[in-house]
Amino acid sequence: MKARSIAWIAGAMVFAVTATADARPDTRTMSCEQVRSLIQGHRAAVLTTGQNTYDRYVRPFGNECDWPDVPTAASVPTRDGQCRVYRCGEPVFDFPR
Repeated sequence: MKARSIAWIAGAMVFAVTATADARPDTRTMSCEQVRSLIQGHRAAVLTTGQNTYDRYVRPFGNECDWPDVPTAASVPTRDGQCRVYRCGEPVFDFPR
């Protein structure tokens, strides 16, 4: 009986640790300034942007993107409206004709 309760407690602890490890900061609960500071402080961050959506956001002038990708403008929802941030994307070349 004692072994079962110890195993149950150990299993619950493992579940609790792994459940919180998957948690990502949610932009909808943060201000725009908090989102930008988080990205700037960590150089890049994976952020939740909706109930089932997330993405990796980077500093605008860093080298966090793999070549040939570059930081491209994006917008995420925050508690104080939309916030302009950057994520890695293909460069767009618009040559005049």
